Amino acid sequence: MTTPEWVIAIDGPAASGKSTVGEAVARALGFLYVDTGAMYRAVTQAALARGIPASDEAAMVALTRRLDIAIRRDEVGDGRQYTVLVDGEDVTWALRSPAVDAHVSQVSAYPEVRAILVREQQRIAAAGRVVMVGRDIGTVVLPTAPLKVYLDASAAERARRRYRELLARGQSADYEAILAGIRARDAVDSRRAASPLQPAADAVILDTDGKSIEQVVACVLDLARQRFGMESDSSWPSSS
Repeated sequence: MTTPEWVIAIDGPAASGKSTVGEAVARALGFLYVDTGAMYRAVTQAALARGIPASDEAAMVALTRRLDIAIRRDEVGDGRQYTVLVDGEDVTWALRSPAVDAHVSQVSAYPEVRAILVREQQRIAAAGRVVMVGRDIGTVVLPTAPLKVYLDASAAERARRRYRELLARGQSADYEAILAGIRARDAVDSRRAASPLQPAADAVILDTDGKSIEQVVACVLDLARQRFGMESDSSWPSSS
C-alpha cells in the first residue's frame, strides 16, 4: 500500500503512554489523531452490551462487520481525547471499563476482526496528516509510514500510570490487579498469531520510564521534524 507523506505511526503496549503522546503530537501539528485501540474496544463493548461471548469468534466477526464505529474530535470537554460512537451511541467512557479491559485482547486477536478494522484504519490514513496509534500500526496497518515510533515502559511503570489515571477520574483502583492485568495483556498481545505486538524493524524505540509526557512528546516532535526535514513548527503543513 502507499502511505501519504504526512503520517506518524505510534505503537506500544498497554499504558505505555502512546494515546496521550499521540494526541498531544497530533494537536501540536494540527494533524488528525486516531487511536485504533478504541475501535477494538468499541467492538468488545458492543459485544458485552449485546450478550455476545468474546469467545465466539464467528459472532464477533459478524458483529464487527455490521457495526458503525465513528471516532470524532472531542466536542464534549469532559477530559476525553476523542468521542467514540457505536451505531450513533456515545460509548467513549464505557470503553475503559474493567469488563472491556478483560476481553479486548481476545477480541483483537481474531484475524478477521483485525482485517475488517485495519481496512478502515488504512482508509482513514489515506487522507494524510494523521497520527495513528495502536499495537500494529508500523508493522501491519501502515508499514510504509515515514515515521514509526514504538513507546515502551516497564509493566510496573505502566500500572502506576493506569492506577493514577483511574484515581484522577474518581474511580476505585487496585494497583496489583492493574499490574496483573497489564502483564496478562502483554502476554496475549505479544503471542497472538495475528499482528503480534512488536516494534517495526525501522521504528524508533523510546523507553518512557521516568519520563514525563511533555518530554516524550517533545522527543517525538523532534523526530518528526528530522524525518520530514522541517526546521521549525511554522514549517508544518496546515490541516485545514
